[in-house]
Amino acid sequence: MNIYDIARLADVSIATVSRVVNDSPRVSEKTKEKVRRVMEENHYTPNVFARGLGLNSMKTVGIVCPDVADPYMAKAVSYLEKNLRGYGYDCILYCSGYDIEDKQQAVELILKKRIDALILVGSNYADEKLDCLREAAREVPVFLINGYQPYDNIYGVLAEDYQAVYDVTEELLLAGKKRILFLGSSDSHSAMNKRRGYEAALLAHGLEVETELVQYSKNEVFAARDLLLRCRLEFDGVIATEDGLAVGALKYARARGLKVPEEIAVVGYNNSELAVSCEPELSSVDNRAEALCRTAIDSMMAVLSGEEIPGKQTIRCHLVKRETTDF
Repeated sequence: MNIYDIARLADVSIATVSRVVNDSPRVSEKTKEKVRRVMEENHYTPNVFARGLGLNSMKTVGIVCPDVADPYMAKAVSYLEKNLRGYGYDCILYCSGYDIEDKQQAVELILKKRIDALILVGSNYADEKLDCLREAAREVPVFLINGYQPYDNIYGVLAEDYQAVYDVTEELLLAGKKRILFLGSSDSHSAMNKRRGYEAALLAHGLEVETELVQYSKNEVFAARDLLLRCRLEFDGVIATEDGLAVGALKYARARGLKVPEEIAVVGYNNSELAVSCEPELSSVDNRAEALCRTAIDSMMAVLSGEEIPGKQTIRCHLVKRETTDF
């Protein structure tokens, strides 16, 4: 028996059960009585959700990411740890890799550590096949950084990737670019939102989505360069879902003798150190990882205190314009 079951049997939200456990004045006495009766009938003992009472809380949060060697993941974990420390919480980090079985195992293992809540970094965890998240949410609040699953006690904090790429595609079109290539590295929740934004902007301007102008590569500079050289496609703009891919596009332009941004404009994503360590410096969408992580931790503390929060929160991105675009 867990808090999820108590909420279902009492016909209230998980947050309401948490408020009752914490004796919050925001819950009516009638509702408190109903919830407490269900708890007593089912011999339910509050655990991590009773943070306000100090019952069984370890003040520890589990963090799972695919690979901490990835610059975006490393930065996000750093932001999360810093914000958790500000609330007096520690964290445990697991790197799961990208295979579905490995992600399932990582979640199952970290839940055995008696954590107060679980954070998953990256939109790869928004996969509906990852059913262990719904099981985890029966025990602790689950937060997805840049992902979303529409289930009780799972909360998503997402960058507005669709709108960001729509806006960038539109600006390139208005600047006179006619054949814009979309360069991705995965089919994650975030990556697919970016692709949908790209396609929607093309259609809004009366252009067809050309299959050949949607290409995928490993997120490695030279892998992206070599792919574009092999394709022998003609294009005058590139929107990449990662800065590493965009730098690969710049190396392709140099190999072809193309002027940037006059003959080919390039936009990356994440506004990482790569964007300012190449020549010319790369225009890149800042997906505001720090704001995502801060919002996630503030929201987590609200949930652990018995407050209700939206299941999905979004953070607006913005383009940092540098030398690879001229609009």
